[in-house]
Amino acid sequence: MKIRFGTAGKSDSFDVLGFKKTTDIPAYLQQFGLNAFEYQCGRGVRVNEAAAKQLGADAQEKDIVLSLHAPYYISLSSLEEEKRQNSVRYIVDSAKAAELMGADRIVVHSGSCGKLSREEALTLAKDTLQKALSTLDELGLGHITVCPETMGKVNQLGNLDEVLSLCELDERLIPCIDFGHLYARTFGGIQGKEQYRQILDAVENRLGRSRLQVFHSHFSRIEYTEKGGEKCHLTFADTVYGPPFEPLMDLVAEKGLTPRFISESAGTQAEDAKTMMEYYENILK
Repeated sequence: MKIRFGTAGKSDSFDVLGFKKTTDIPAYLQQFGLNAFEYQCGRGVRVNEAAAKQLGADAQEKDIVLSLHAPYYISLSSLEEEKRQNSVRYIVDSAKAAELMGADRIVVHSGSCGKLSREEALTLAKDTLQKALSTLDELGLGHITVCPETMGKVNQLGNLDEVLSLCELDERLIPCIDFGHLYARTFGGIQGKEQYRQILDAVENRLGRSRLQVFHSHFSRIEYTEKGGEKCHLTFADTVYGPPFEPLMDLVAEKGLTPRFISESAGTQAEDAKTMMEYYENILK
């Protein structure tokens, strides 16, 4: 197992450099030296079977690991039974698409709290997620790792504690720690190595070293508002908002961890992922 750096979807430079099709992604990432890619199904699982299989084959040949982002509108904590049942279906559809392309992980949002208390919303989310895992097992898709994601808006279910609680349901669940989201929902609370250490220590204390070792991660700078949290994703060129990536890379190297970092910068995913990767590689020299 080794640390991985990659992108969420296609960067702006994908088209600029003359790449056109989904199946061009591995060749594009190889130009940046990247070795991970997260396929975006945020607006629905619509995957061409032939293209998915070709993407998977080419990625494997180039040592690029794939993950898949499940639809944004999944709501594990909805008060409506139908919406929770649909969320199970969306997770299953995502896992089927991941299987087609050889992706080993799917990233899942948990939804909002709405009129519920955070405790009530979390209870519903746990029940829905457990049903999804059982359905995946029944369909022979239990080997696809589900990664509940930390969220950026204050009213969303998905602070660090809640994501870890979801992951405690099953030892196969791996958290998707979105450090930009945690920065936004704590109104700039991540400033340096100590805050990152607290996050990683919480993962290890709750889920054990084995899951900390291979945690999934989204990373970008994020603008936030003082009431709601996340406003929009930025690029590494922004100098006003964080979080800074350097202290996290230092800590990951210090701990000998091998997570998967997926850049979600606004249009510069590949460039910013490469910046993180090169910084990390320089630490090891």
